[in-house]
Amino acid sequence: MILVIDVGTTGLRSAIVRPDATVAAIEHLPFAPDSPFPGMVEFDATRMAQLVLEAAQTVLRRTGNPPVNGVGVTNQRATTIVWERTTGRPIGPAIGWQDLRTVGECLTAKAEHGLDLAPNQSATKIGWLLANCGDHDPADLCFGTVDSWVAWTLSDGALHVTDHTNAAITGLYSIERRGWHIENCQTLGIDPAMLPTIVDTIGVAGEATALPDGPPIGALAGDQQASLVGQGCVTPGHAKFTFGTGGMLDMTTGPDVPASAARSENGTFPIVAWTQDGSVTWGVEAIMLSAGSNVEWLRDDLQLIASSKESHDVAAACETADGVVYVPALLGLGTPHWDYGARGTLLGITRGTERAHVVRAVLEGIAHRSADMVEAAEADTGLTIPSLRVDGGMSGNPTFVQAIADATRKPVEVSPTVDATTVGAGLMAGTAVGEWPDVETAAATFTPASVVEPAGELDRDAWRAAVERSAGWIPELSALDF
Repeated sequence: MILVIDVGTTGLRSAIVRPDATVAAIEHLPFAPDSPFPGMVEFDATRMAQLVLEAAQTVLRRTGNPPVNGVGVTNQRATTIVWERTTGRPIGPAIGWQDLRTVGECLTAKAEHGLDLAPNQSATKIGWLLANCGDHDPADLCFGTVDSWVAWTLSDGALHVTDHTNAAITGLYSIERRGWHIENCQTLGIDPAMLPTIVDTIGVAGEATALPDGPPIGALAGDQQASLVGQGCVTPGHAKFTFGTGGMLDMTTGPDVPASAARSENGTFPIVAWTQDGSVTWGVEAIMLSAGSNVEWLRDDLQLIASSKESHDVAAACETADGVVYVPALLGLGTPHWDYGARGTLLGITRGTERAHVVRAVLEGIAHRSADMVEAAEADTGLTIPSLRVDGGMSGNPTFVQAIADATRKPVEVSPTVDATTVGAGLMAGTAVGEWPDVETAAATFTPASVVEPAGELDRDAWRAAVERSAGWIPELSALDF
């Protein structure tokens, strides 16, 4: 059995992943970020460490405290923590990946040094913590993303490590070197001694001595990469969607090194899908800035539905949206448009428009954005995605899943578990400790709960026209380019 620790943006969970890739003994603990001011997203790293141990120990007790073969860790990416090496105390808050306090620093880094950094990356967040959290001896400081902090916690401070999937999105990683970009660190005033050692995604990094019997930590992986493996997408061209507050499309591309770490022509980014035995498997990622948050808007603000689940029931009351088109741009548009000033747009309303039409239009709008991302990933890589696999909270909505199939004209395979990140981390750690001979064999355990074929067509021309009308609504934000 593999123990998994999965730290998300609003909570964390621990669970057991069995050899047949099923999940048992799940313990979920809420752990929402604080937002002291608009645009600021913070976590209490000390509390995070306490909850990680609590959740893990609860799962072990729940299963009778049997020895586990290994531990897998998966996590929200780019959230930034700086702590003292001697005491293990964080010097300030953990700054969440969604935090926007360093937009100015990103613009300055571009103007003065030619560095392409985004505020969701770790690089400028480290600088903010160093500048605003007191004077410290750089030799006594550790920087880490959430995986680093969890590994430090589980090993009683013996491990200061990260893996390539997490390191590669900090803004401090060199694709060519497959390691830290020391010159960029020095330009930004970051002492390289603060940086964790980069280890394989799949491979034993050390022992979890804070847990009974000190099982080996067999995997560290960013959440989207774990979901990619958890849904069996380990060969070139295979892709998955994860729908939470936002939406992520990730595709495996193979061993060929990307030409650049920068955003590509159609708005996708290269990612490290995983590393093992020193070899890198690459991928690409497309981003939807708001997905499930649109359903929350229907529920909490417009009060058109009483629960997120009801969005299916209401939308299913009509066969089409009757010409109503919704652009889900509550926070702007990501791949392929990258327009932070675009805003949510509802078009085609008539006196005959009913609640069901609006709810269906919202679900179809998220599906249209999914099709945009698929088209972008295929254009940037030259690969054809044969089918799409989906997990996340919205994967349980039949109307929405059918809309994805209709918008993309591809079969959609629904994950048997809502949180494939947990499964993926378990498969990776299991591979590291010999439960499976390789990641391909581990990934072959994936069996979809259902397969949804295209049954109709959504009007992509009307969709593109609606996107044009949503674009540039706040010109100052549309001018930003990260």
